[in-house]
Amino acid sequence: MTNYYQTSKKRQNDRKSGHSDKRFEKQSDNGPAGEASIEHEQRSSDIDDLPVKPGGEKLQKVIARSGHTSRREAERLIAQNRVKIGKRLAQLGDRVDGSEAIYLDDQELFIAWEKPKQRVLVYHKPAGEICSRNDPEHPNTIFDDLPNLKVGRWISVGRLDINTTGLILLTNDGELANLLMHPSSEIEREYAVRVLGEVTDDDIEQLKSGVALDDGIAHFDRITYAGGQGANHWYHVTLKEGRNREVRRMWESLGITVSRLSRIRYGVVELPRGQKAGRWEDLDDKSMVELYASVGLKINKPKTDHRGRIITPQSQHGKSKKRLVMPDNRRKSQKNRKPKRR
Repeated sequence: MTNYYQTSKKRQNDRKSGHSDKRFEKQSDNGPAGEASIEHEQRSSDIDDLPVKPGGEKLQKVIARSGHTSRREAERLIAQNRVKIGKRLAQLGDRVDGSEAIYLDDQELFIAWEKPKQRVLVYHKPAGEICSRNDPEHPNTIFDDLPNLKVGRWISVGRLDINTTGLILLTNDGELANLLMHPSSEIEREYAVRVLGEVTDDDIEQLKSGVALDDGIAHFDRITYAGGQGANHWYHVTLKEGRNREVRRMWESLGITVSRLSRIRYGVVELPRGQKAGRWEDLDDKSMVELYASVGLKINKPKTDHRGRIITPQSQHGKSKKRLVMPDNRRKSQKNRKPKRR
C-alpha cells in the first residue's frame, strides 16, 4: 500500500534538491510570453485530459484538514482559480486520494493525509490586537506569540474587532473551525458588555425581539443584568451568530454607548478565570471531547493502557533502555571531579 505521507514528503525533498517531477516542469525557450501561452494551452488540455476522480475526499476538506485555512476559505480560493491539482486548475467538487500534488498560487501545499494531533488553544485577546495575519496599519496580531506547528497553521474561530477583548479559540483542525463558525451549527457566543447610561425594560425587550441593522434584523437570545455603579452597567448577552461588530451595533441602534466589550464564552468553552490578557492555554482533554461533540465530530483519542497512561510506540515494545538517573546518582560536574591518577 502506498504511503501518501512519504510520497508528499519525497516530492518536497526533490524540489529542495533540484530534482522535480518531470510531469510538473515548465519547459520553454520562447521567453515570458511564450511560457504564458504554453502554460495556457497546457492548462486547457489538462482540464480535458484529467477527469475528476469519483473517489477520495473533497479538495477543500483536505486543505482545511491540513490546517492551511478553513474549508470556507479553501472554497473561495478554488473559485478564484488559485488552486491546482497537478497542473490542472481545481474546481469545486473535485476529489483527491493522496496521489496528487496540490498547489496554491503555484506553490505546493504540504498535505497531511494522516490527520495530525488535534489542538485547540484558548487565547485571551487584549485590546489593540487584530485577528488578521497581515495588516500594515495594525502590526500586533493574535498570531504573534502562538506556539509553532510542525504541520499546518493556526486558524482562528471567528474574529473580534480591535477594541474587543476576551476569548478567541484557535485550532489546527480546519474542519472543526468551519463547523464552529458555520451558521447552521448555531453555536452560542456570550459577551460581557458595559454600557454607559440608563437602559430601560423596553430597550431590553426590543434587543430580544430584534433591532434593524444595515445587514438585517438581529437579536439577543438572552440578556442578564450583571451589576454596575453610577452610569456604568454590565450585562451578559448571548447570540448565535457572529456578524461584524454585531453586539456593538445592536446597542448603538438604540442610542446606547458600549464602553467595554469582552467575549467570555464560545459554545461549550468559557474563558478561564485568572487567565491574563495576551496568554494562551491548551484546551484540556475533557473540554476537547465536549467541543468536538457539540458539532458532531469525534476527536482522535490516544491509545492508553489499563492505568490510563498514553501508550507510545516505545512503551508498546517494553521498557525504555535509557538509564534513569536519580538525583543521588548523578555524575559529578567536571569542575568538582577529582583528577585521575597516572
